[in-house]
Amino acid sequence: MNDTSAPGSYRVAADELRSFIERIERLDAEKKDIADQQKEVMAEAKSRGYDTKVMRKLVTMRKKDPQEISEEEAVLELYREALGM
Repeated sequence: MNDTSAPGSYRVAADELRSFIERIERLDAEKKDIADQQKEVMAEAKSRGYDTKVMRKLVTMRKKDPQEISEEEAVLELYREALGM
C-alpha cells in the first residue's frame, strides 16, 4: 500500500463508519419513540382500570407458540400443587 492511497481509503472507511453510526442513532431514536408510545398506551389502559402487569403477561404469551404455553402452564400447576397452593 502506498502513501497516496491510504488517506483516500481512510476517508471512505470513515464515511462508511459515520453512515453506520448515524443509522444506529436514528434507530435508537425510533426505538425510544416506540417505547414512549407503549408507555402511553399502558398509562391509558391503567387509567381505564386495566391491570397492566397482566396485560404485559398477555402480550408475552401471545408471542409464544400455544404448545409452549400449555407446557409452561402444566409445569406451573404441578409446582403449585407441590407447594400446596
